Amino acid sequence: MSGARRTDDGHGRTGRRLSGVAVAVGCVLFLGGFAWAALLYRPYAVPSHSMAPTIDQGTRVLAERIDGDEVRRGDVVVFKDKVWGDLPMIKRVVGVDGDTVACCDRQGKLTVNGTPIEEPYLPEGAPASPTEFSATVPAGKLFLLGDHRSDSLDSRKHLTDQGNGAVSRDAVSARVDATAWPLGDLGMLDRAGGFAQLPGGTSEPGPLRPLTIAVVAGAVLILGGAAYGPIAGLAGRRRARRPERPAEEAVHG
Repeated sequence: MSGARRTDDGHGRTGRRLSGVAVAVGCVLFLGGFAWAALLYRPYAVPSHSMAPTIDQGTRVLAERIDGDEVRRGDVVVFKDKVWGDLPMIKRVVGVDGDTVACCDRQGKLTVNGTPIEEPYLPEGAPASPTEFSATVPAGKLFLLGDHRSDSLDSRKHLTDQGNGAVSRDAVSARVDATAWPLGDLGMLDRAGGFAQLPGGTSEPGPLRPLTIAVVAGAVLILGGAAYGPIAGLAGRRRARRPERPAEEAVHG
């Protein structure tokens, strides 16, 4: 019996060590991932339907802090411009420095430098714009449109402003990576592949997905490691209450 007890004690010590390591690693992943995400991302609430159906009114999004120089066509960005009202706004970049953005071609599509752009994020059956327009984007500027083109006050509305309705790259503070609320809309934002064929391509997603995986894995390790002690104790008490078989029964039974 003493040998069996020593074996159980050895297994118990190993289990406690492993559970301690699991909790420690889990804390690093959970706290580190959460802190890093808090440094890189900011939450925003979308105040209007101008980005529907991609992002509806009242949706909360997570946007990665970036410099304006990192912006690519197709990005959904957060920006603030005094001419537009000096409040944080969320729109999609459809043109960058030197681009000629126009609408619509014979198929009702937006064109950038004469290239028609596939825009699957628009409302089903809707044209790229209910009104025709054409603009050349000045250097250091961005041409911005909402996805709900019939209900969006965007660069088309400001075409008569200085800069052909475009917004300075410096006005951009973040790029939307994901929707966070309501839970039914939770998920990463799809990249606008229609712009990938143009020079400069599209941007890559930020590190939100791996950071989320790190936080979730950390939480699982913490809970699993913390649960080992009570589970092991319960199993030990059950073994202690189990009646031992008499020696003769063990031999002859």
